[in-house]
This record gives sequence, C-alpha cells and structure tokens, in this order.
Amino acid sequence: MSVRVRYAPSPTGFLHIGNARTALYNYLFAKNQGGEFILRIEDTDLERNVEGGEESQMNFLRWLGIEWDESFDVGGDYGPYRQLERLDIYKKYVDELLEKGLAYKCYCTSEELEAEREALSDNKFDNIHYSRRCMNATGADLSELEARGEYSVRMKVPAGETYTFNDIVRGEVTFQSEDVGDWVILKSNGIPTYNFACVIDDHLMEISHIFRGEEHITNTPKQMMVYRAFGWDIPTFAHMTLIVNEQGKKLSKRDKDTIQFIEQYANMGYLPEAMFNFISLLGWSPGIEEEILDHDRLVELFDVNRLSKSPSTFDKNKLTFINERYIKDLSTEELLELCMPHLVSAGILEGQTHEWATELVTLFHDRLSYGAEIVDLYDEFFSDEMELGEEEAAFIAQEGVSDTLKAFKDELAGLDEFTAEGIQASIKAAGKKAGAKGKMLFMPCRIATTGQMHGPDLPKALALLGKDTVVGRIEKVI
Repeated sequence: MSVRVRYAPSPTGFLHIGNARTALYNYLFAKNQGGEFILRIEDTDLERNVEGGEESQMNFLRWLGIEWDESFDVGGDYGPYRQLERLDIYKKYVDELLEKGLAYKCYCTSEELEAEREALSDNKFDNIHYSRRCMNATGADLSELEARGEYSVRMKVPAGETYTFNDIVRGEVTFQSEDVGDWVILKSNGIPTYNFACVIDDHLMEISHIFRGEEHITNTPKQMMVYRAFGWDIPTFAHMTLIVNEQGKKLSKRDKDTIQFIEQYANMGYLPEAMFNFISLLGWSPGIEEEILDHDRLVELFDVNRLSKSPSTFDKNKLTFINERYIKDLSTEELLELCMPHLVSAGILEGQTHEWATELVTLFHDRLSYGAEIVDLYDEFFSDEMELGEEEAAFIAQEGVSDTLKAFKDELAGLDEFTAEGIQASIKAAGKKAGAKGKMLFMPCRIATTGQMHGPDLPKALALLGKDTVVGRIEKVI
C-alpha cells in the first residue's frame, strides 16, 4: 500500500508550534517512505475562521521548508481540497447512513438539548448522552418534531461495540461504544462536523496514515464508527504526545513565557532550517548523538518507532543552540540579509554605508542567536553613555594604566585614517611608549573604549565606533 498522509489545518488561527510539528511529522514520514503529502483545509468552522489564516499557515509551512504534493493550489486527483467545496459529497454519505438506519434526524433545539444535559447532570448520571428522543418519536410527537423543518443528523451509536486500534505511539487503545453518545454528523446548516467530514475526506483521498496530537485520541472511536458503517479500511493512527513548557505544563496559546507562532520566529530572524531541525526533535529521536540535522538527513533518519511516548519539553536553550549553529554557517552576505530588516527598522543604518553594515554584522557573527539580536548587540556596544562595572573600574584603577591609556589616546588621535589596521598599530605603539604588554596593555584599551572586559575583535569594533567616539570614551575614563 502506498503511503499517503495529510495535514489538515483549520484557518481559525495562525501556524502554531504544535500544528507545525504535526505537519512536519506527516511530511517527514511521507518523504521517508516515498509517499505523498497532502494539504487539506478544514474550513467548516465558519464562526472561528480568521481572515488571512489559511494564507498565513501555507506561507509559514513553506517558510519552514515543508512542501506538499497535493492541494488546491498545486492540484491533484482527489480534490476539492477545501471542505466547504465538498458539502455535496458529505451530504451524499449522510443520506446513505440515513437510508441504512445508521443515522437519524434530530429536530431538538439547542435549548432543549441543554435542558436535557442539565437534568442528567443534576441526577449525577455517569454518561450524559442524548436521549434519542427524535429517533424514538412516533405519532403526534414525531409529527410535531418534523413540522419544525430544521434538523441535524446524528450517528446511531451501536450497542455493545468495541473500538480497538493499534496506535504507532501508544500501542493498543480500546474504547467502548457505551462511552459515546449519539453524536451529530451534520449540523442544521448543512455543514458536517469534524469527526464525520475528516473520515469521508481521508477515505476518498486514500489516506493511509494519520499523525496528529494526542488530544484527538477520544475522536478516534467516533471516526472508526463511520469507517465501519461504510465498510471502509481504517488508516493507521499515530497520536503524538503533548508539547510542554519548561515547567512541565501543556504548551497553550495562553502561555506568555514561550513564543509559540512560527511567524513570530520568522519575524525575529530565526532561520527556517533551524526551526525545521528543532521542531523535528519535539517528540522524536534520530537515534544518534548529533542533533544538528539538515532537511535531507532528517528525511533519511525519520523512523516512527522512535516517536516519544513521553511529553516533549519545549527547550528554549536548545532552540537557541541550534539556531546559533545554523547562523555560524551563514556567509557574510546571508548574515547581512538576515539582519538587514532589523537594522533598518531600528534606524541604525541611517547615514551608514553598505560596507559599514557588513562590518557590523561580521563583528557580531559569533555572538548572534537570531537576527533581531543584532539591534541589542549594537545598542549595548554603541551606547552613548558607557558605564564601567565594578570589576572593570577596579582594573582601570591599577597603577600605570592611566599612562597606557594616555599613550593609546595620543596614538589614535594622530591617525589620519581610522581603520582596524591603524588601530592595531596604535595599540602596539602605546604599549611601547608606556612599557605595557599582554593583559596590562590590551585589557585597559578594551575597557576604556567598550566598557567591557570581553568582546569582539577590538580594532574592528573601534573602527566601527569611529574616532571621535573612541577618543572621547578614553578621555572620560582617564
């Protein structure tokens, strides 16, 4: 059997870390198995659909490096690929279930259903299920119900049925039919519910495997019910474990401590290759020690038997480490492209040349964790008010340091061209004049000009700061 998997987002929001992982695992499995990856849009929740949600999800899936083989935008033999364009298809299968007596029309109003639920709850029933009033109605009661005209359609849950499936992640999982009440498969507005529509779509699109979050486990018996009603083969399920934050709590959209939308990471200057790599490790292990793995290597290594059975922690430090590794591999041109939007937005490049911008990003290449951080590094380094910490001030206060700094200032003041090469020569000349060398030469020069005991290549950094700023800082320290 050929492998066909799908990612089926609802355009009710933007691409979240959890959804991105679902898409990624489906994609990696398909590519590893030489199969097909389908993108289907489940847009039937009209009230919650967000304008631009569909376009945003697709844009950022592609940004991550996930491409699909079939969808409404690239074509395919199994369309339409939007559920709202498939309503006639769902109606056909609803009618078939009605004819077979496996489903029935329900005329109850929402107020009646709520009152029924409250009554059952007050009486402390363990299973609060619909009473089947409409299915069992006869005579005048049935006529009164039918006269209402508007109805939904409910699945008639079989009695005494067991629903067992072998989950790739969790092994054998079993549900009993008495735990499931007669559920709505078609709403009164003619739109199918999720659990019905996705089965029709998955069958007709010949989906072989379904990778999804563990919150869908309880949906599975309802979906198996539909497969059985039509005599269809049931796909293989894999319910992935939760992604939790560093406190062990489920990663939710209300978690303010963790950035959760892919668009936010893209806007901050994270690299798509790094995000692809990081997300792939949120619930799956490659089975090797190396964790910096590119697209092709991840496809090659992806093994469903290595999907985690325990919750996966969203480790911010690990993401930072992975992104830093990818940034280090960027060429100067690629690094400048990554940082440029942030430099422009902060107004840092006003009055500066392209060469200056290139020198700036090169200077901080090894310290960057993400593109937007270039602004923080610039602000820290180029601050108008340079303040010395206690340790730096104590070092500067040592005997002989003042003479070294005066000599260094005089050498810099005499430079016609304020270049890294000229600054390097000035440091050496100042050392000879003041009789200083090693740490007692270089450390005072760094502290007096940058306020820090450690940092990027000093001559290159000072060349970017400019002669007036550097000389002024030394004078203030002296």
